[in-house]
Amino acid sequence: MRAKPLPGASLYLVLALLDGEQHGYALMGRVAELSDGAWRMGPGTLYGTLNRLVADGLIEETRIDRDESERRRYYALTSAGQAMAVQELRRLQTLVHRVARHLPAT
Repeated sequence: MRAKPLPGASLYLVLALLDGEQHGYALMGRVAELSDGAWRMGPGTLYGTLNRLVADGLIEETRIDRDESERRRYYALTSAGQAMAVQELRRLQTLVHRVARHLPAT
């Protein structure tokens, strides 16, 4: 049985974590970069989605860095998250392939 496609915010975070371990603020920037600015996550969406991905076993919190002014939580993909990223990329690739033939030639 195939898993359901990831919602947009989850998809972008999983894809952003393909680059390796990152903290929340860096992930916000990477998602904006991957989406050419179409997705801009605020802290509520970001951390709510990260918490769901942790609960689903797709990512894990790897460490917390603390200094005088802030606390940074770092996240990384689990093996299940890596597999989901591959599955989602293949799904999107198939979708693009199927509809691209209907586009007018440029």
